[in-house]
Amino acid sequence: MRTVLITGASSGIGAACAKVLASEGIYRLLLCARREERLEELKNELLNDYPNLEVYTFVLDVRNREDVFAAIEKLPTAWRNIDILINNAGLSQGLDPIQDGSLDDWDRMIDTNVKGLLYVTKAVAPLLKQSVNAHIVNLGSIAGKEVYPNGNVYCATKHAVDALNKAMRIDMLPFGIKVTAINPGMVETEFSEVRFKGDKERAKTVYDGLTPLSGKDIAETISFVLSRPAHVNINDLLIMPTAQANGTVVNRK
Repeated sequence: MRTVLITGASSGIGAACAKVLASEGIYRLLLCARREERLEELKNELLNDYPNLEVYTFVLDVRNREDVFAAIEKLPTAWRNIDILINNAGLSQGLDPIQDGSLDDWDRMIDTNVKGLLYVTKAVAPLLKQSVNAHIVNLGSIAGKEVYPNGNVYCATKHAVDALNKAMRIDMLPFGIKVTAINPGMVETEFSEVRFKGDKERAKTVYDGLTPLSGKDIAETISFVLSRPAHVNINDLLIMPTAQANGTVVNRK
């Protein structure tokens, strides 16, 4: 059984990863997120569907450096044999031109999407180095491959993830640790609702007239990546809805 640590696991792609991997019966799940109640709901749902599943949850805000390292250090001995890290925690805040952007929004995106990913990776790396089948999966975005109007700082953070993924691939090579970037286009989760700070009506308009990707689509892709033979690493994968050609060109019907 391989042990998987998923950050931002309480909703969206993170929760979908937990459900898909739980269904396969070959993973132990180590799940963390900021929202304890949502984590507990997910844990109960997973155990109801898969009574033999091993799952451990803990509350963590990846933005807090001290908390990240303390949480990993305090993991029970039985849960320190981590084989897979899915750096899923991330968000977007606002959709304003750079001259009108909120400094608080910028800080939250940089602290979560870049620094949080770095903190967790550094904290978990010593444990991954002890695994014979280790893998890091970084959740990027089409926003890390190009930029779009008013995406400025969010795009910058995902470009950073793209660069860090390439750097990790080099740095982890001597230890046999695989590194993969998964870069989705439009995925219908809480992403847009968070970006628009709870404005559900505005969030819905993002997906009007098209069928976006689902969290499950991305989770199943990650499952495939993790299932490759030991000699195969998928470095970088861009996955889009059929109705989306790039960051700005969408076919709405």
